[in-house]
Amino acid sequence: MNVTGADPTHVLQSIFGYEAFRPYQEPVVQRLVGGGDALVLMPTGGGKSLCYQIPAMIRDGTGIVISPLISLMQDQVDALQQVGVKAAVLNSSLGPREREAVEHRLTAGDLDLCYVAPERATRNRFKTLIARARPSLLAIDEAHCISQWGHDFRPEYLALADLRADFADLPCIAVTATADPPTQNVVLDRLGMTDADRFVAGFDRPNIRYVVEPKGRRPRQQLHAFIEREHPGQNGIVYCLSRNGVETTADWLNGHGHTAVPYHAGLSDQKRSEHQDRFLREDGLIVVATVAFGMGIDKPDVRFVAHLDVPKTLEAYYQETGRAGRDGRPATAWMAYRRGDVVRMRQLIDDSAENEEHRWTQRHKLNALLGYCEAPDCRRKVLLNYFGEAMEGTTCDNCDNCLRPPDTWDGTTAAQKALSCIARTGQRFGSGHVTDVLLGADTEKVRRHNHDTVSTYGIGADRSKAEWRSILRQLVAKGMVEVDVMGYGTLTLTEACRPVLKGTEAVAFRDDADAAPAAPNTTKTATDDPLPADGPERELFEALRERRTQIATDQEVPPYVIFNDKTLRAMVEHEPQTQSDFRALHGVGDVKLERYGELFLDTIRRHT
Repeated sequence: MNVTGADPTHVLQSIFGYEAFRPYQEPVVQRLVGGGDALVLMPTGGGKSLCYQIPAMIRDGTGIVISPLISLMQDQVDALQQVGVKAAVLNSSLGPREREAVEHRLTAGDLDLCYVAPERATRNRFKTLIARARPSLLAIDEAHCISQWGHDFRPEYLALADLRADFADLPCIAVTATADPPTQNVVLDRLGMTDADRFVAGFDRPNIRYVVEPKGRRPRQQLHAFIEREHPGQNGIVYCLSRNGVETTADWLNGHGHTAVPYHAGLSDQKRSEHQDRFLREDGLIVVATVAFGMGIDKPDVRFVAHLDVPKTLEAYYQETGRAGRDGRPATAWMAYRRGDVVRMRQLIDDSAENEEHRWTQRHKLNALLGYCEAPDCRRKVLLNYFGEAMEGTTCDNCDNCLRPPDTWDGTTAAQKALSCIARTGQRFGSGHVTDVLLGADTEKVRRHNHDTVSTYGIGADRSKAEWRSILRQLVAKGMVEVDVMGYGTLTLTEACRPVLKGTEAVAFRDDADAAPAAPNTTKTATDDPLPADGPERELFEALRERRTQIATDQEVPPYVIFNDKTLRAMVEHEPQTQSDFRALHGVGDVKLERYGELFLDTIRRHT
């Protein structure tokens, strides 16, 4: 489909079937079309892909998209081909003849977009290939992988800086849903971009309900109760730390009325591919997985993501939970947490073969996750604060802490002691040293800096080291203290702590979170379906789903690349009777109208 030089909004409407760009999409698209660069941070499901797909179609030549997973590439190419875009993958899944055919299309200018893995993109042979072609732009997906500060660092991504330098005249876009400010700065530096190239669309996913439940002695029973209460028969992902945990949890769920499959690196390639394909195509399936599963999965109707073990970082948690509710409908991020799991995770970090700088970074990020779990405040506020984004108001009314406030204790005096100690020691030290000063510890470091003479020395002797570390973590989570990751954990005060130090604002800390599991949530569930459970509307929706499944099975693609549930619900709501009516629906472009209009209109007419 040739749309070179077309207006971006026209492409959005005629090909993708969307009426208007989402906030932050249009300025990024215009920047790329005009030949500029962009680092784009958007929440999962926020529409990052369109930011490079549309410019690649409008600019002369082929957009080169570097993506980390074969499944992600194929998923996006399937969706693009459905709307008539000339897209292909170039990866190890292709045989020699298939690879030659794609390379020929690339050099002949017969592709709008070509997806390639970072390992292949940085080879000299591929560089020679795209030099012979007409590349229109360079897009780097999951760009946080470039930075060692990122939660999912991949060494092969480092070489992309050289690829970028070799094709410096090409507009370059790097996209990610998860990068804290230090990670963003590293990505900008390595790709030769400036702060003016940074586009942060925000990290909030308001449709996701965040729930952290203290882990009891039977965590799988807690998980089962959560699923039965909130998401019976719906799609979900459950994350476990170990392969054994994945296998035993999948077996347990299958034995308790759920349909679950395992996914981890110990399975054969064939078995992993089979289980992922089932997840993309089936309804009501739960995948129990290690972190090896899910990156780039575009399945829109995942209704819950559960963690039976704590993830390593808040970035990983944010990315993994972001796989829920990509369709914008309500979803839940549920986690079972106990401090013992964090201790085990910290031991894994300490025993790793990484250098001390990297281990320190991982410890800090784990502390931030622990602060999130311990916080009595709005979960969403803590999460956004970690990524440098302020939330309007003090509550979101869509997390466990807002819906059922936890027991707290008045920690104003303790907070004042901790904040004063950070100030008295010059805001140049990490939590370990600040804690030693508060406890009045006789260490070489305390004596060397004369901190046994400051007024806060020993004023916290009434509490344990563990209590003070928790207090400091919660102060960080509240945004009153910042941790300088690049400066080895230096604690510094923010403006938010000033009212506390002046005594004009009280501080509440969470009571021991490991005491017992919280009472079940008896409020309205997070995923109430707007359609009735039975009746004509439900019958039409199910008939449309059946039609979609039949078409998807015939084409061997996931059902949602035909139409997602949002478009099916629009069909139910508006009951279009003509081609013109059908074209006006969200997600229906010219090509899908031609391919599927009469098929779905026939189904609608039979039920109305």
